[in-house]
Parts: sequence; C-alpha cells; structure tokens
Amino acid sequence: MGIYLSSPRTEKASEDGENERLRYGLSSMQGWRASMEDAHAAYPDLDSSTSFFGVYDGHGGKAVAKFCAKYLHQQVLKHEAFVVDLGTSLQKSFLRMDEMMRGQRGWRELAILGDKVARVSGVLEGLIWSPRGSEVKRGEFSDHADEWSSEEGPHSDFDGPNCGSTACVAVIRGNQVVVANAGDSRCVISRKGQAYNLSKDHKPELEVEKDRILKAGGFIQVGRINGTLNLTRAIGDAEFKQNKHLPAEKQIVTANPDINTVELCHDDEFLVLACDGIWDCMSSQQLVDYVREQLKEETKLSVVCERVFERCVAPTAGGEGCDNMTMILIQFKKPVSSNASVSD
Repeated sequence: MGIYLSSPRTEKASEDGENERLRYGLSSMQGWRASMEDAHAAYPDLDSSTSFFGVYDGHGGKAVAKFCAKYLHQQVLKHEAFVVDLGTSLQKSFLRMDEMMRGQRGWRELAILGDKVARVSGVLEGLIWSPRGSEVKRGEFSDHADEWSSEEGPHSDFDGPNCGSTACVAVIRGNQVVVANAGDSRCVISRKGQAYNLSKDHKPELEVEKDRILKAGGFIQVGRINGTLNLTRAIGDAEFKQNKHLPAEKQIVTANPDINTVELCHDDEFLVLACDGIWDCMSSQQLVDYVREQLKEETKLSVVCERVFERCVAPTAGGEGCDNMTMILIQFKKPVSSNASVSD
C-alpha cells in the first residue's frame, strides 16, 4: 500500500467541552496516510483547578502515542510535585513514560494499544512478538498496578519500543499555562491577535540538539538522526536511548521536555495545540489569523479545527498536507489580568 492511500480519509473525530474557566474543541483526521498514528488527551478538569490538554504524534506506529494519551496525564496528576510545581511534575512524567514502557508490562500494554499482532512477520507496530508470550487481550491487567518494569516473563528485559511519539502538553491552572514539549508538535497562544510560540520544534539543525546527539554517539545525515529520524526529542524510540553511561536527558534522542510557563492576561484569546501535519502547511501566525477569522462566525470550536484540516489537506498525495492532522483549540473564558509578557 505504501505510506499514502489512493484518496484521503477525511472523516473527522471531533469533540467539544467546557468548564467555568475555558472551552475547547478538538478534531483529528487520518488524511492521506495509510494509518492514523496521532493521539490526544483533553481533561478540562484534571482536578478542581487544573486543565490538561495534549497532542501526541506517533511515528513508526501508533502504540506510543496511544500510550501517552492513556497514561501521561495520570502520571502528572499523581506526581508529588503536582500541587506546587507543575513544571517538575510534567518533566518527570515525560521521562516516566519511557520507564513504564520497558519490561514485561510495558511490552504487553504496547501490544494492546498497537491493536495488531502480525504473527507471520513477528512485528507489532515496531515491537517484537514472542510466541512464548500468552495471547494479548484487551483489559488483561488493571491500570492501577505501578510495578511496570519488575514483572517476570519473556519480555522482562524489553528495552522499550522502537516506534515513538512527540508530546506537546498544555496544563492550565489559575492564571498560568505550563507547556511541556518534546518533538515537533507545537503550542501557540494568540495574544491580541499576535501569535506566540510557547514551544520549540526539536529538529536536528538546532545547535543544542546537535551537540547532545554528537556527544551521545549519534550523527546527523541529510537532516536526520543516524539518517532516519527527523526530530530530536520523543517518547519511545528506544534504539536511540541505549547509552548506559548517560542519563535519559543526554541520550541521542531524549523524552526530556522543554518547559515554558506563561502568565495569562486579558489579551489572551486562545491556545492551539497541533501536530506538525498542521504546521507543515501554515505558520503560527497564519493559523492564528485563520482561527480568529473563523471565530467571527463559528462558535463550535471543533468545527474551526475541522476547517483548518480542510484548508491544509493536499489535493494529491505527496508532500505537505498529506500527514495525519490533530488540533486542540482552547478558548479562555476569564483570563486573569497581568502585566506579563510572552516572548517568541
């Protein structure tokens, strides 16, 4: 089949919600790609004062993106720093995803989320299937168990998946937005119509990324790490995290996120979280301009996201506009007045 379909799948999975602080809409669309590897999470009431939104763009398979959508917000909420330091709870939870995906339980959960065991080829979404393992069934173990890497079994030495996912997360509490990002999905805020990037795309050409890659023993070829991966931070991608002498933050590819904290003010209109399938087609400012124009006539935020997809999707296969597309649009109801500034 190749990586592209003969015609795009333009059916959209959309959702809207709100609470007293904000309203949101989201949508996702497979598009021209042969499979849908994006995932997302939207929890406007993670607790009584905190909202959580995340976009996860998988590569090499969907299992890691779906794993993040299922577990990342849970780890943020249960971390000891959650109440006093959102940035720390986010950073530790990103790294925790890689830890949880190792070992027997991690392998089994990824198998369930990958949703397909190819017994003939022995490949599951970039994972290895073992005939020694029992039949994987949905819901086979409870979610509350936390001993992810200590279970006995044929995959107790499983180092983690070779597929991976970006993670771009925005957590809103009071008059603050805390953004955590690993990869090239992006968070943008519209402040009085001006677009400000609240995350940085992690690409091999960035000096800080290049320096870490080379020091960890990797190389960059035609803009890709070791000639294959075109982003430098991601959850999963265990093959790039095998240097036993380096901490997780200094591996060739790291799940360690950039953290950005922003004080909201009355000029702040909305946040956008989206995968690179959108940013390949529109700049941050172009998207903000388009969303503002749509909001003059459309109140349902998921419909605005759907219209962005329709604008971006390519007429023919190949190039920009052919990726999976996922977008979350968050509108603030009661922004808190502040003199804070946002720098791009």
